[in-house]
Order: sequence, then structure tokens, then C-alpha cells
Amino acid sequence: MPSRERVYRSEAVVLRRQDLGEADRLLIIYTPDRGKLRVVAKGVRKPRSRKAGHLEPLTRARLMLARGRELDIITQAEALELYPSLRDDLVRLGQASYAVELLDRFTVEEGESLRLYDLLVNTLDRLAVGDEAPVALRFFELRMLDLVGYRPELFKCLGCSAEIRPQDQFFSVSLGGVLCPDCGRSEKHTYPISLAALKVLRYYQRNSYATVVVAKIRPAVHAELNALMETYLTYLLERRLNSPAFLRRVRELAQRAYKPETTN
Repeated sequence: MPSRERVYRSEAVVLRRQDLGEADRLLIIYTPDRGKLRVVAKGVRKPRSRKAGHLEPLTRARLMLARGRELDIITQAEALELYPSLRDDLVRLGQASYAVELLDRFTVEEGESLRLYDLLVNTLDRLAVGDEAPVALRFFELRMLDLVGYRPELFKCLGCSAEIRPQDQFFSVSLGGVLCPDCGRSEKHTYPISLAALKVLRYYQRNSYATVVVAKIRPAVHAELNALMETYLTYLLERRLNSPAFLRRVRELAQRAYKPETTN
């Protein structure tokens, strides 16, 4: 960006926020043209602030920003999408937060932007209109891993380079892909992966969302992939994500709330 450009406009999704001083907020946003940015919203915590409702996490907004010495400053904000259907449902909120958290953890400031931005916005839109979350989020995971340089190898053994045969295999989180049964048994940090689960990952990796969304996947396969992908992503990040634990807690509370009472 030219040094003479003191003020600029950008669309952005608010990833997270942190209180700053008495009335300001530090925002982490993701933009289509500048990637991830740390910016300041001055006075946004004041009761009469006009920007407050436009800068909540999970909001897509049109912003005007001014160059600052250390951090750029949001001078105007207009919400383009507030995603009320995500905010009004704890499960959907947790699912959307998972996508946002993944993007936040895997990206650096001012890195790859447009394709990741489109992927995030499309995923939030899909969750907001009620698309199946396991499908939307699995597609998001695999596409995001492609874009940030962690595309898993799903078609040949990372140990012996042999083509993967149609049978249960192993997945190595340290190597980043599948191992044949012979190699998998002797390698550390490997986890069994069923043929059905491997087929789903391959299908999602090779096809568009419009294609994968019509496929019917058994709940047991989704559950297997949830556990495997959480383990893999945790290994890559070297830390646990917060949103999966939040989602599990919400579902546990919901099951308790709707558990039928037994009578003697």
C-alpha cells in the first residue's frame, strides 16, 4: 500500500476482540485484500458509540480505517451481515466460532487473504442458512489446510509411497497423511482411519462444495472424522482449540435438559 494512503476502506470479518483502555477495543479482523489485521476501535465501548453494534465478533462489515503509528484505527463501520441465526443458537454459534478460530490460529498478519476470506464468508453463510454443519465445517477444514500449506496426503502411503488400497489405513498427524497398514503399525503418532472415513476426506478434497453437499455420510463416519481432524489440527497448532470443547459442553447440557424423566 502506498505510504501516502492515510485512509483506506476494506470489507472484513471480525474474528475476536479485546478491551483496550477505558473505552477502546483491539479487534482482530480478516480482510479480502490485506489479510489478518490488528486494529483499534476507539471509543467503541462508550454507551453512545455508533460503531459498537457493527464490530461484534462474527460480523461482516464495511470499514474505513486510518493509518496509525502502531495500529490502524477504525473511523467508520457499517455491518453487512450480523448472522442473527448463528447468534441465537448456541450450537450454531459454537460451529461458526470453530471456523473463525481455525482461520485465526492458522493465519499470520497480512498473509494469504482473498481465497481464505471467501472461504470463511461462504462457510458462515452456509451455517447461517442451515446447511449441515459436519459437511460445511469438514469442507472448510480441508480447503483451509490446502490454502495455508498443510494439505494432507490421502492417496499414497507417506512411508513407502505405495498407492493406497481400498482397505482401512492409518493416519499420521506428524507426517500429515495416510500410511498403509504395514507402515502405520511401526510409525509413531498414527491413528486408525476406516476406509469409509478416508473416502469422505478424499471426496471433499477433490470436489466443490456444491458436489459434496449432496452426498449422504453416516453419523458414525462424521464422528470418526471429528475426532481425527481435531487430533490433527491440535498437533499442527501445538495447542487445543477452544470451540470444540465449548460445543461438546453445549450438547451435553442440551441432552440433560431434554432427557425424559423416569417414573417408578
